[in-house]
Amino acid sequence: MFPPGRNDYSFDMTSDAITGFENVRADIARACRDAARDPASVTLIAVSKTFGAERIEPVIAAGARVFGENRVQEAKAKWPPLLSRYGDLPPLERGRIGSGVADRPSPGELRSPTPDQVRDRLSPLQGEVRRRIELHLIGPLQSNKAKDAVDLFDAIHSVDRPSLCEALAKEIARQGRSPLLFVEINTGAEAQKAGMLPRDADDFLKRCRETYGLVISGLMCIPPLQEAPGPHFALTAKIAKRNGLKLLSMGMSADFTTAIELGATHVRVGSAIFGERH
Repeated sequence: MFPPGRNDYSFDMTSDAITGFENVRADIARACRDAARDPASVTLIAVSKTFGAERIEPVIAAGARVFGENRVQEAKAKWPPLLSRYGDLPPLERGRIGSGVADRPSPGELRSPTPDQVRDRLSPLQGEVRRRIELHLIGPLQSNKAKDAVDLFDAIHSVDRPSLCEALAKEIARQGRSPLLFVEINTGAEAQKAGMLPRDADDFLKRCRETYGLVISGLMCIPPLQEAPGPHFALTAKIAKRNGLKLLSMGMSADFTTAIELGATHVRVGSAIFGERH
């Protein structure tokens, strides 16, 4: 049984990633409608960690523009070739999830395209090396990987300690790149998880700004697996509000609709799009 507030996504392993992506788009649009929110306020991050280009390219063709990775080294090996082929994608029309904008696809869009249709949709997308695809680092970041992370990623969701703040500040100044930064909050005080404890969040955010000169855009959280996620999302939103932060990275495949109800601006969805990882 799933705790209250979690989606039961029983993913058919034979389903392709395009169908998964379109289904998630529809669910996000429905959740926004139910919460009386503008769908354009929610960014869908397609979590492509462990999956290769052959699984990612059809999702790009379907309209995804924002992808999440857990490890810097994997992303360094996988994404530069993809960005060189699809980096200059045309902007999506308003109302399409993937560039931060959501809508509900028509029933016809939910049918899986044939391989030939996928190739036809990809061909015109290949162009100059100009990044329109966004890459988000959603996993833990070692301080010694800060250089590569700042160079490759458009957002980092796991700022969680002073040593990392120092390393990021140094690389941001050196490279002249400023990825969006999210501070991770360990709402469940789980020993095995990274993140600042809620009681320490305000002081840490102040240090990020005043000591390290970092621009923090939002907060990220991952609720304990066996607990209802709603209270954890609400706590994260409360911390963000009192610190003047507008972005909330909350919700994964099992609970993103609950996260949207409680204010998520970024949802990180992997298995509901790509299927289970092995």
